[in-house]
Amino acid sequence: MDDILLLETAERYLKGEMNAREKAFFEDLRKSNPAIDQMVVEHSFLMNELDKHANIKKYKHALHEVENKLTEEGLISRSQLKGKAKVVFLWKKYKRSIAVAASIAGFMSITTAGLIIAYTKKVNESNKEDLMAINIKVNDTKSKVDIISKEINSDKVRTTLPFPSSPDFRATGFLIDGSGYLITNAHVVNRLKTVYVENNKGEYYKAVSIYADKNSDLAILKITDENYNAIPFLPYSIRKNNLDLAEQIFTLGFPRNEIVYGEGYLSAKSGNDGDSTAYQLTVSVNPGNSGGPVLNKNGEVIGVITSKDKNADGVVYAAKSINIFKLMEAVKNLKDAHNIKLPYNSGLKGLDRTQQVKKMEEFVFMVVGN
Repeated sequence: MDDILLLETAERYLKGEMNAREKAFFEDLRKSNPAIDQMVVEHSFLMNELDKHANIKKYKHALHEVENKLTEEGLISRSQLKGKAKVVFLWKKYKRSIAVAASIAGFMSITTAGLIIAYTKKVNESNKEDLMAINIKVNDTKSKVDIISKEINSDKVRTTLPFPSSPDFRATGFLIDGSGYLITNAHVVNRLKTVYVENNKGEYYKAVSIYADKNSDLAILKITDENYNAIPFLPYSIRKNNLDLAEQIFTLGFPRNEIVYGEGYLSAKSGNDGDSTAYQLTVSVNPGNSGGPVLNKNGEVIGVITSKDKNADGVVYAAKSINIFKLMEAVKNLKDAHNIKLPYNSGLKGLDRTQQVKKMEEFVFMVVGN
């Protein structure tokens, strides 16, 4: 498709000028062609910045019109005076007005410069939105669990901790060691005083944060509940190398009270504002997906969902999986040593996507708390 025609088509799409058939065709084209999808995202940014610039010009024009009106009504004067004495007189008479005008001009210059910088960077921090669900509602069964429950397990009484009846936050985490260590986001654990994790079977456990790194926005949770049974083998591995552009990915997370699957592709090798520690993905996510794993077709964890762009649909950021290995190095230096053994072999390679998800979902947890 001709570049100019493509841009015109993208602009019609963004302005909502397409009919339903054209829109459906173009959206299918975006899904099948990452380059076109990226072009649409960038053109959306450009149109937003142009609209902002047009509003600034309109505001400056309005100021100019007000000045002309005040001059015509004799409230202010722009008469040309000569001589040093008259210059001093004008300065003393209008220095307050001049100061206000200078302030406005300075403000406009700074604002314009800021807009240029914002466009150059494409996405600044204010455009990021974390994906932690707030003020969530749990299902009726859990909302009634407000006392310690007991069940018979072999020859002893098994006591479980009460699930919080009204947790304030929900996010996602996944096991990196079957003995009870999980990865989630640092912005998740930093908001929680009490943490519970729940698997897809409805089993929930008390957990604590043992380490959080705000730079990568990753944190390690440790399940402390005595009723948790260690899992000897995790079927996925954690990738050390970077993913290639346009590679297909899928995610699992808890934007709802049940696990949700999403699929997409790698749209940029860096994250927000060129962050080399993160990826940009094109995938559908919602609040609650924070901390969820991102996997490639071979069943390797390649990243962890951290945030999305508020101004561009489907633009999501994920911390690269290499950051997990860096966290392991940091944990080794903690006062309380933790012997975390990361999974190195993927048992998901060669399976179809349905089978991969079935094997994977057992190890992805809902993270909730207050």
